[in-house]
Amino acid sequence: MTDSKMETPDAAVPSNFLYDQIAEDLRTKKYGDAVIQTRFPPEPNGYLHIGHAKAICIDFGLAAEFGGKTNLRFDDTNPEKEEQEYVDSIQKDVRWLGFQWDRLCYASDYFPSSTPGLSNSLKPAKPTSTTFPPMRSATIAALSPSPAKTRPIATALSKKISTSSPA
Repeated sequence: MTDSKMETPDAAVPSNFLYDQIAEDLRTKKYGDAVIQTRFPPEPNGYLHIGHAKAICIDFGLAAEFGGKTNLRFDDTNPEKEEQEYVDSIQKDVRWLGFQWDRLCYASDYFPSSTPGLSNSLKPAKPTSTTFPPMRSATIAALSPSPAKTRPIATALSKKISTSSPA
């Protein structure tokens, strides 16, 4: 067989499970006339690596393929390790790969709106019948309790979450 005979009729149309699922959802209008919306959520605590480049190409590429939008949303939830240098570098790398975001935002932008739901997650859990093997139980018992885990729920709920403002 020659190389030209090995081509399949669909060789011109790229396909993978993500592409196929999005195409099917759009074809059937599973979500009405919704436009595909993706996001690339890096943590600005270091430079990007090859895995990030792959994620950028998937997130931005699929949105572009289907006429959608992609947000660059920094996961700025660890301020001690985050620096503006990394934010700038990530933006530069996304552009270098040939993409432009539709909206620049930060995870902390959503903190005020997500805080009410946080109070539900801080309520004491119902006791369970889970038991641990003796060795693990001894190890757990030997650990000193975390101050964050033992403080009253009211104290935890009264803490204000600091937010960073977008650059």
